[in-house]
Amino acid sequence: MKTAQSLWFILVVVVFTTAGCSRYHQGPPGASGDAMAQEVVPEVKKLVEANVKDPDKAKQVQAMVQDIVKEVKKSNQQVRGYHEQLAMVNANYDAKPEQFTKILDELNNARMQTATNILGMRFKIKDMLTPEEWKNLNDAMIKSRREHQMRPAPGGKATAS
Repeated sequence: MKTAQSLWFILVVVVFTTAGCSRYHQGPPGASGDAMAQEVVPEVKKLVEANVKDPDKAKQVQAMVQDIVKEVKKSNQQVRGYHEQLAMVNANYDAKPEQFTKILDELNNARMQTATNILGMRFKIKDMLTPEEWKNLNDAMIKSRREHQMRPAPGGKATAS
C-alpha cells in the first residue's frame, strides 16, 4: 500500500537525513501508519542488530527509532488537524485570507518543530555509532527501501521510483 511504502520511506529518511514530513498527500487523511510501523520497525530492528555490534548500543538505537516513529505519528495527527481546520475555514464563504494564513503558519511551524526533533534524534543516533556502523546501517536501509519499492503494491503494481 502507498501508505506503507510512504512510512517506510519516511522512517529511512528521518533516521538518516533531515527530513520529517507528513504522508497526508500520499494517502487519505484518515489513513493509519500503525500497520506499516508494525512491519517496518521490526525490519529496522533487524538491520540495527545486524550492523551495530554492541547489543546495548543497538538497543539504544532501536529505542531512538521508536521515538522517531512516535514523532512521525504525532506529526501526522497534527497535520490532519490542520487540514480539518483549513476545510472548515474553506467552507466559510466569508473567510478572510488571514484565517488561512494563520492555519498554514501553524502547520508549517509544527512541521518545522517535528523536523527539528527528528533531526536531533538522527544526530544522537549518529553519535552513538562508529562511522563504519553508520555507513553499513545506512547502506542496509537504502537496500531494504529499494526492495520495498519494488514489491508489488495491493493491486499488483510495483512502485519503483
